[in-house]
Amino acid sequence: MDAARARGRVGGRPTVATPEIIRAARDMLPNPEHSITSIAKLLGVSPGTLYNHIPDLQELRASCRVPNQLTGS
Repeated sequence: MDAARARGRVGGRPTVATPEIIRAARDMLPNPEHSITSIAKLLGVSPGTLYNHIPDLQELRASCRVPNQLTGS
């Protein structure tokens, strides 16, 4: 592997998660109307890609949601 890198070769599959995609996903996360799946579809990536590239995705999503309040009748 070191010899290949010395020749300018890089192994592995190229990533589809550009910084712009990650930034756009982070901007959409606070909106409770958008699910992770819908954000991923809109950006053209899989939900797994978002989970892999935004490690704190679950925490960000949970902190943005307002708990449902019961209304008295």
